[in-house]
Amino acid sequence: MKSGAIILAAGFSSRMGDFKPLLQLEGKSLLAHCVDSLTEAGVDRVVVVAGHRGDEVRKEAKKLGVRCVTNVDYEQGMFSSVQVGVEAMEGQDAFFVLPVDIPLIRPATIKTLLNACKSKKVIYPEFAGEKGHPPLIAGELRNEILRSDGSGGLAAVLEKSSSLNVKVWDRHILHDADTPEAFADLEKRAARHDILTPGEADILAETAMPPQLEAHCRLVAKLSLALEKGLRQGGARGLDQELLYGSALLHDICKGQSHHAIEGEKFLDSLGLQRMAAIVRVHGHIEPPEGGLLGEKEIVCLADKLAHGSSRVALQDRYKEKLHEYKGDKEACHWIRRRLQQAEQMAELWEKSAGVELEPWLKSEELSL
Repeated sequence: MKSGAIILAAGFSSRMGDFKPLLQLEGKSLLAHCVDSLTEAGVDRVVVVAGHRGDEVRKEAKKLGVRCVTNVDYEQGMFSSVQVGVEAMEGQDAFFVLPVDIPLIRPATIKTLLNACKSKKVIYPEFAGEKGHPPLIAGELRNEILRSDGSGGLAAVLEKSSSLNVKVWDRHILHDADTPEAFADLEKRAARHDILTPGEADILAETAMPPQLEAHCRLVAKLSLALEKGLRQGGARGLDQELLYGSALLHDICKGQSHHAIEGEKFLDSLGLQRMAAIVRVHGHIEPPEGGLLGEKEIVCLADKLAHGSSRVALQDRYKEKLHEYKGDKEACHWIRRRLQQAEQMAELWEKSAGVELEPWLKSEELSL
């Protein structure tokens, strides 16, 4: 399938008070973020529509290696830019329409929409029940868009066609940078682009794991937060709760594959979730920290040892079953005891930092797990 994308960058940016296409976010322009997401996802033809301050937009598009077309009628509104972009989509089987002020769409989301482009003429991404950008439009709607008088904008044309909402875990399909306040929020999220919010992690877990495995991972995530709460109440440094929750929830996302922790790391890394991937890699085995301070990696590892399936267990009970299973294998039993010893050492470090005993604490938190 030949895919294309139109990036709308022709408007005045009047509500922003600055020119949105060239605003800098994490060291590159909003236009560059949009182009990179689309090209990394494998979109064949990316076209930028320029208008206001067109020379600057064309210069940036050239630097990014994509084609730029000009809407001389940009003052007439966004739909006029859509039509100019659609003119450049001749020969494409399907194309995206993306406003430049929605710059953090993940390449994985673009790929998901492309994979869903089969029977319906319009594919929309949906996060937590809310439809977002960018729509993927069948090439056969090109002439209909070009013939439209613009009444009701692009939405009026698309609503006449068959459509499909595709559930995605990427909340950035809903995040624009239309005002200074919205841009400030976007800056905060961009700095944490490699960490999922709890809502994103929940949807990814739900769509990527079978129910029984998901139940185990949800328990580990809740245990991780309970352990973090204990550390905070004991006066220890606070940990990154989003990083902790998401990594714990997805720690077994590749369970069933050989070396599932390493495969999990590779999978999350491919989604751009590097800090989470680093924790998933070591969730099964990590040495207690020399300085005695537990971080997100150690907490997820310890929480995983306190869960058996979807049930919470004491550390000794968790390893007793393994020792019985491998009782004829001396080497295996050696490593099982070694893992138990490391887990107990981390539990002791937690108790020292939290100022309470582990098992009574977890029992007191039982109703919230």
